[in-house]
Amino acid sequence: MVTLFAGGIRPLPPNNRPTAIFKNAVFEPVRVGRDGLDGDTQADRRVHGGPEKALHQYSPRNYARLAEAFPDVAGLLLPGALGENISVDGWSEANVCIGDLFRLGDAVIQVSQPRTPCWKIDARFGIEGMTEFIHETGLTGWYYRVIEEGMAGPGCEFSRLEKDASGVTVEWMLTVCRAHRPAPEALESIAAVPALAGNWVRKLTDRAQRLRTLP
Repeated sequence: MVTLFAGGIRPLPPNNRPTAIFKNAVFEPVRVGRDGLDGDTQADRRVHGGPEKALHQYSPRNYARLAEAFPDVAGLLLPGALGENISVDGWSEANVCIGDLFRLGDAVIQVSQPRTPCWKIDARFGIEGMTEFIHETGLTGWYYRVIEEGMAGPGCEFSRLEKDASGVTVEWMLTVCRAHRPAPEALESIAAVPALAGNWVRKLTDRAQRLRTLP
């Protein structure tokens, strides 16, 4: 069952900085454009949104692990709570690859990169350590770019059209990136995935080059 989420910009306690992490379920079909769902916004376009981060998907099963680790806010840890746009059971960081093509309603979308969790997650729940936990466990979700625009809505078709030949899962990419001193070859092989977003290609290539200079 597909659930879509979208939202506007709201103040984030305690300092009331603008955020779009608060999302509401979408109950009618909406257009999926190059920048994401109609009606969805981002507060800081320097690090959120744009064509390479048009849509964020998060596995609903990740919330059980978060609730176990942070029982004081377990009641808030429901699909949509981390600001994702797409929630579909059965898909996770372990079985989704960079470059995979999916159909979402009438639209075609492609996995472009993992999500990088930020401090707003801790602020959203009023708790310390959740952002770091998500980073360390790789429960980040992933972003899509939109290849073909179209309409999508609750319960619409969601299926993988094509698995990327590289076979680099989001989980594997995050595991390599979290390593203290990963093999430069591993970083370069991920950077070579054609569908990987350019900012990640540069980041991984630069890190591989630095590692090769170390004794």
